[in-house]
Amino acid sequence: MINTIIIQKNLLLLFLLGVSLNSFGEINRYIRYTQNNLSSYGVIIDNKVHQLTKAPYLGGVKTGKTANLDKIILLAPAEPSKVIAVGYNYHSHRGDMELPAHPPIFLKLPTSIIATNESIIYPNGATDVHYEAELVVVMGKTASKVSKEDAENYIFGVTAGNDVSERNWQANDLQWFRGKAADTFAPLGPEIVTGLNYKDLLVQSRLNGKIMQSQRTQDHIHDIDAIVSHISQTVTLFPGDVIYTGTPGSTTAMVPGDIIEIEVEGVGILRNTISK
Repeated sequence: MINTIIIQKNLLLLFLLGVSLNSFGEINRYIRYTQNNLSSYGVIIDNKVHQLTKAPYLGGVKTGKTANLDKIILLAPAEPSKVIAVGYNYHSHRGDMELPAHPPIFLKLPTSIIATNESIIYPNGATDVHYEAELVVVMGKTASKVSKEDAENYIFGVTAGNDVSERNWQANDLQWFRGKAADTFAPLGPEIVTGLNYKDLLVQSRLNGKIMQSQRTQDHIHDIDAIVSHISQTVTLFPGDVIYTGTPGSTTAMVPGDIIEIEVEGVGILRNTISK
């Protein structure tokens, strides 16, 4: 009884201090940025960027140099060797399609990745380009044939992503290569955040300020641990590799001039303009 009272008091104290109970550990915010034409990784502490020796998922530590947030330009927060994505991972997006036994996996390309505030290029010949708001997993350890129960130990953190898709190419090509992996079709960022409970985060999209998608990752058909485990059975995942984990609801077409925002709870807003 005494232990129960102590736990309740501690939980109340955390709540009053504004500490998230919806987390897996210490919450840290990591970015990749450029300043004076030099690219670096950094960790945000008290609204200052503390430069790191290398990517945080590779064990980067603080160099002692700092920068103001308003003096830097954000880059995509990871440099993956592989960009993997999951299709149809919400009932609201899948509709009446038969449920698969395993997560449906496809590939995007590292050359698809752009940062927040960069432009999504509307490709020549494209006619039906859609946004897809997604939580993105960033790997922290080399993962090969890991179990679902152990998968969380290989995940470094999460960020926001936009699985941009050309629907006509996606429907008519032999594979989803053009429709999913065109240049600029994988916006990523703005930060990698560690310690969040990635199993229950709100994912939203806003097109020109209007909310278009809004659902929590607890509604994933295949949860993130299952996804990581499944992929690792056939493909080795390396630190910095990213996995787009599926989009909720329905999507609509974007046109040049549109502004698309993807927001993941605890991560921030990924904002891009559509350009010709």
